[in-house]
Amino acid sequence: MAERVRIGVIGLGFGSQVHLPAFQSEGLEVVGVCARHEEKAREAAERFGIAHAFTDYREMLEMDGLDAVSIASPIFHHYPMTMAALDAGKHVLCEKPLGTNQSQAREMWQKAKSAGLTAMVAHEFRFASARMRAKELINEGYIGPLHLVLMNIVVGPRRGFRLRPLTDQDDAAQGNGFLSALGCHYIDCLRHWFGEIESVSGQVCTLFNDRMHPESKRVVQATADDTFHLVVRFASGGWATITGTTAASFGPGARVDIYGRDGTLVTPQGGVGVSPPAHGILLGAKPGDAELTELAIPERLQPFTDDRYHSLMPFRLLVREFLRGIRDGSSPSPNFYDGYRCQQVLDAVRESSAAGRVVQIPPEG
Repeated sequence: MAERVRIGVIGLGFGSQVHLPAFQSEGLEVVGVCARHEEKAREAAERFGIAHAFTDYREMLEMDGLDAVSIASPIFHHYPMTMAALDAGKHVLCEKPLGTNQSQAREMWQKAKSAGLTAMVAHEFRFASARMRAKELINEGYIGPLHLVLMNIVVGPRRGFRLRPLTDQDDAAQGNGFLSALGCHYIDCLRHWFGEIESVSGQVCTLFNDRMHPESKRVVQATADDTFHLVVRFASGGWATITGTTAASFGPGARVDIYGRDGTLVTPQGGVGVSPPAHGILLGAKPGDAELTELAIPERLQPFTDDRYHSLMPFRLLVREFLRGIRDGSSPSPNFYDGYRCQQVLDAVRESSAAGRVVQIPPEG
């Protein structure tokens, strides 16, 4: 492998906002970009000074001098693109969720494992400073045995709901919906903090599903969920709830409350919506304290600022782990196993919603 890791980026929405600037800032050489529309690929290549632009990811995988790929395409493309990249001997950083179902995610995990390639999932929320500090305090026993976690992701348009054109993002069959888009980040957070989830119950629904067909101009129905609620129980004890919706006008945003026998931790997210701020706030209290107070977050957990996009610092820290994995011949967490276990929970929420029962998660992968 060359001294500098040479990477290609597939998907230029979030890929252009975060992947490309993060890779270049962390010293990778971005040698190619790929988008469905040629104009978009060429524009990104020109803006970021990249030599090659493609509209077919298979062609990019065949180019000389490519060590790794990042996949920031729509969810239903993750599986075929990842499998092709692994077949081509490339390390992979794939956007979340890993696939559209746990069968795909398991295949992706197993293939990366057998190939001996570095394979990670872009759960950069883990690297937001307040969440990293919460993880440290949980491990140090600040809260003691877990009782309950409350996670709320409650947002909506303040101007009310207006009819908009139907897009691929409205199709649940393609893996879309608020549960997949944001719920998976919060599920990964729970697993990272408290270990494996043993059971799930939940509901998903679409509260505002009217869309306009772009050609017929008729009102049609979106199938991707905009609202979900789930309850999980951990194998180690304790439980958590996550309520998420984009259908709550004047909703307060996101907040995480962690309650244990010996302490409480809270991560309010302020005005940044559903994503934890790179440099966040962590509140805490122990029994006998008068109130929650702000806890110091060490500078080592927020080593720099990057104001170009709110999640760039956490994503750049994730990229550093990806590079370490390539150097060491490992797949640091969050890796494809983590992505598979998260996908099991996503599938279980939908199964529970359809069947009206608690769904058990197998203890082993």
